[in-house]
Amino acid sequence: MAEEGLIALSVAITLAGSAIATAWAEKVVGAAAVGAMAENEKLFGKGIVFMVLPETIVLFGFAMAFLLLGKIP
Repeated sequence: MAEEGLIALSVAITLAGSAIATAWAEKVVGAAAVGAMAENEKLFGKGIVFMVLPETIVLFGFAMAFLLLGKIP
């Protein structure tokens, strides 16, 4: 019974941590991308690619959460 609660807590911490890390990374990358695009409009494509890269952090968080949920008996 207590095991299930600890696993659920670890899932919540995993998802929250990955979401916060993704938000922070997108804030930093987004500000830099907008600044670069303000100076040179040709950098739009690279800016979009760099905005998508931090999303992998949250995808890995979801993958870990599902692996942890599989541990619940």
